[in-house]
Amino acid sequence: MTRTVPGGRPRRRPRGAKRPARRRVDRRFLVRRWTVLGSMLGITGLVVLVFFTPVLGANSVEVTGIKDLTADEVRAAAAIEPGTPLARLDSDGIAERVRQLPRVGAVDVRRSFPATVELVITERTPVAVVVRDDGAHLLDASGVDYGTIKAAPPGLPTLDASGEFATKAATTVLAAIPKQLSEMVVSVTARTPTDVRLTLADQRVVKWGDSGNVGHKAAVLGALLTQKGKTFDVAAPDFPTIS
Repeated sequence: MTRTVPGGRPRRRPRGAKRPARRRVDRRFLVRRWTVLGSMLGITGLVVLVFFTPVLGANSVEVTGIKDLTADEVRAAAAIEPGTPLARLDSDGIAERVRQLPRVGAVDVRRSFPATVELVITERTPVAVVVRDDGAHLLDASGVDYGTIKAAPPGLPTLDASGEFATKAATTVLAAIPKQLSEMVVSVTARTPTDVRLTLADQRVVKWGDSGNVGHKAAVLGALLTQKGKTFDVAAPDFPTIS
């Protein structure tokens, strides 16, 4: 910018003089605008990369914790579409599908970036077996009949129960009693949920009663078994009897 001095000669703005404030404001505004725009584009690109491309997708499915099941059986049940972005993985749906396998008691679905899904399986553990015409049915602690094999495995007690609730009471007892006692049990009967009876390897019978107070009953029974008798009643553990 120039100014006119007396005599008609224009005078130039001295070097180093500050530019008008408006230009400085305009430049700052442009810098901020482009910075914000660049950040938005970066965030958008990251969202697209994570949620809508197979770059961070399920390209590998690892299965751990299996015993009787095979990894291929679990992968088939999980039905995970290859390349599905891990961020959009339906973990609940996958777990629900895997739990349809009878031998699966629990499953944990884990994401391992950049491209792996891990399925941690907990298979059901048998506590009793029910022998029927079509084979030996394995039952877990919840009384779930989850598998059938040709013959009862050694060391697993046979169960004769009347109905779902009696079965659940019997399997609950078998799962909770101490290992030392469970190794002595060869068969279990349960006519009602409150009438669980254990038959030991030496043919002695334990009237256990319901599935409550397992620890107290086991402690009392341990002392009773050192005495002579054929039937040991710990249904009321504070008042046990031997006959």
